[in-house]
Amino acid sequence: MAGDDDDYIYDEATGEWRPASELAAAAAKAAEVVDSAGTVLQNGDSVTLIKDLKVKGAGQTLKQGTVIKSIRLTDNPEEIDCRHDAIKGLVLRTEFVRKR
Repeated sequence: MAGDDDDYIYDEATGEWRPASELAAAAAKAAEVVDSAGTVLQNGDSVTLIKDLKVKGAGQTLKQGTVIKSIRLTDNPEEIDCRHDAIKGLVLRTEFVRKR
């Protein structure tokens, strides 16, 4: 619940004045990056592929169960930047990975 000394900000989406702390909490939740099971991902986590993925431009397929180490989060909460031995500049969608 918002405190009495909280600043209020106009929320254009709802057309209401809302406490700044409430909007900040909502923004933080929206920025969370989660895997296919809803587990929060962070920089440096290892993930496992949950299905075979054909990699466009590389002419190969990453198999289900492949472990990707040391992921990096991107500006898009639905994508993670990855390193793989055979593929440079690999970006995976979070819907296809599960945290180890």
